[in-house]
Amino acid sequence: MPRPFTRLPEPWAFVRHFTPNWFAMTMGTGVLALVIANLPWAFAGRDDLAFALWLINALLFVTFSLLFVARCLLFRDTFMPMLTHPVQSMYLGAIPMGLATLISGMTLFGARHLGNGVYPLAQALWWVDALLAMGTAMLVPYLMFTRQDHALEKLTGVWLLPIVAPEVAASAAGVLVPHLSAEAARQMLAVGYLMWGMSLSLAFSLITLVLLRLALHKLPDTDFAATSWLPLGPLSTGCLGLLSMGRDAPLAFAGTPLQGAAELARDIGLIGGLALWGAALWWLVAATLFTRHYLRDRMAFNLGWWGFTFPLGVFGLATFELYRLTALSLFGVIGAATALQLIAVWTLVMQRTLRGIWHGELFSAPCLRRAA
Repeated sequence: MPRPFTRLPEPWAFVRHFTPNWFAMTMGTGVLALVIANLPWAFAGRDDLAFALWLINALLFVTFSLLFVARCLLFRDTFMPMLTHPVQSMYLGAIPMGLATLISGMTLFGARHLGNGVYPLAQALWWVDALLAMGTAMLVPYLMFTRQDHALEKLTGVWLLPIVAPEVAASAAGVLVPHLSAEAARQMLAVGYLMWGMSLSLAFSLITLVLLRLALHKLPDTDFAATSWLPLGPLSTGCLGLLSMGRDAPLAFAGTPLQGAAELARDIGLIGGLALWGAALWWLVAATLFTRHYLRDRMAFNLGWWGFTFPLGVFGLATFELYRLTALSLFGVIGAATALQLIAVWTLVMQRTLRGIWHGELFSAPCLRRAA
C-alpha cells in the first residue's frame, strides 16, 4: 500500500493550502443526512443512519473550521490571495451553508438523540450562521466589484455560492422555529424572510447571467462541470424556505396584528413554492443533460464535484415538503428518485475525495499558485 500524502506540494500543505471549498463537503454530507431523515417512508434504521451521517458531518465541520482558522493564523500571507481569487473566494459562502445543515440536523435529532437542551444551542448557532451568511453575501460581491478580475466568458454558477447563503439560513429557520418561544419565532421568521428575499432576488439576476453566458460561450471547461448544477440550489432552497416559513408563520404570529398576513404567507408559500419547484425542475433536467455531455469528456475529479450533491439534496427536501403538503404521488415518486440519485452521487464523490486525501493531491490552493 502506498504511503499517504505522497503528492503534497509542500510540508504542511493540508493547512497552508486548505481552501473554503472543503466546506462544500459538509454541505453535501449534511443535506444527505437531512434527506434521509425526511424520507416520507419509514424503514428500519432510517433515523439512526441519518443521525450517524449528521455526526460525521459535525466532525467534518469542526475539523475544517480548525484547519481554516489555522491557515488564517499561521499563514497570514495566504489570506488576501484567497479573498481576491475569483473562484476560491466564492466558496466562503459554503461555510455558513455547511453550518446551516448542522443546525437543521440538531433540530431534527434533538429530542431523541441530543435532548431538548439542544434547541437553545441551535438557536444561538442560527444567529451566528445568519451573521456569517449576511457577511459573506456582502463581502464577496464587494470584492468582485472592487478587487477581483471577472469576465462574462468565465462566469459560472459558482458566483451563486456567497449570495445563496442567507437563503439557506432562512430555510434552516423554518426547521427551528416550531421549537422556539412565540417571540423568538417571530424574530427569526422576520429575519428569515428578509434574507430569503435578498438572496433569491440576487440569485435570479445571476441565473439570468448564467443562461446568457451559456448561450454565448457554451459550457465551461470540465473542471467546472459541477457548477452547472449550482443554479438548482437557490431555486430549490427558495421553494423550501417559502414552504417551511409559511407553514410556521400562522402559529408564530397567532394573536398578533400580523396573524392575517401570516396565514396569507402560508397560502402564498405553497403557490410560490410550486412555481419555484417548477423552475428548479427545468434546471435539474438541463444540468443532467449538461453532465451527460461532460461525461463524454472524461471529467477529472476535483473538490468542485461536491457541487453535484447539495443542489440535488435541497431539491429532494423541497419535493418531500410538497409531497407532505399536497399528498400528490408525483412529488413522492420524484422525491424518491432524487434521494436515490443523491445517495449514489454522494457515495461516488466521497470515495474520490477520500482517495484524494490519502494521496494528498487535493491540498493545492489555486489562489496560492496564482499568487506565486
